[in-house]
Amino acid sequence: MAKSPATKKPTVKPARKSRRSAANGAEKPGATAGKQLVIVESPAKAKTINRYLGPDFVVQASVGHVRDLPSKAPKGSKQPVPGVDLQNRFKPHYEVMPDKKKVMSDLKRAAKAASNVWFATDLDREGEAIAWHLAQELGIAPADAKRVVFDAITKTDIQNAFAKPRAINEDMVNAQQARRILDRIVGYQVSPLLWKKVARGLSAGRVQSVAVRLVVDREREIQAFIPDEPLDQITRWATCYFHWEARVLRVKI
Repeated sequence: MAKSPATKKPTVKPARKSRRSAANGAEKPGATAGKQLVIVESPAKAKTINRYLGPDFVVQASVGHVRDLPSKAPKGSKQPVPGVDLQNRFKPHYEVMPDKKKVMSDLKRAAKAASNVWFATDLDREGEAIAWHLAQELGIAPADAKRVVFDAITKTDIQNAFAKPRAINEDMVNAQQARRILDRIVGYQVSPLLWKKVARGLSAGRVQSVAVRLVVDREREIQAFIPDEPLDQITRWATCYFHWEARVLRVKI
């Protein structure tokens, strides 16, 4: 009797570790219990800053922005600019970015267990806006947030910054929001014109669009200019000169 071929046992591969947790420096659940959570932008900075602050702190990274204006309007909505209410003083609507949902979930869990939350994002307006968005998601009022900034990653600079925390600067946040909203409005309302007149897939920017308009206006002025010598002025000067010459001659005679 022929033997049936031996069936191979399926090999079970070990589950791969999530790279995203390591990427943003996320700790195991409960690692921040009783400790102070510090949120930075860059995962590369997290370990160095944690070393300078000591064991009472846990540093995690947001890996840049965590919220943005949605790329599409909700189903059934006729908003011409997704995420911006043009009829209500350009009020923005933000959503957690799809690729940052895991990061935000880790940060929320860490913040819930922590005794304090510090926002140590970059010191420019983008960093200020990131801190504001994080605070919004974590339910912390901007005025109550512990915001720290430093322009060098040295032990002295970091310790000095943590000795003098401040609130989130909402003027800087509003400046960043204005830039982002203007980007969105110009991009979504001018880009379709480019697709019709120039080429599909081009996008208009808030700076380039204004610059192009200035160049076009100037070019139209140049084309409309008609060269014209100031003959009337020359004639008047010549008349005055000859009249003066004639008077001089009469006096001499």
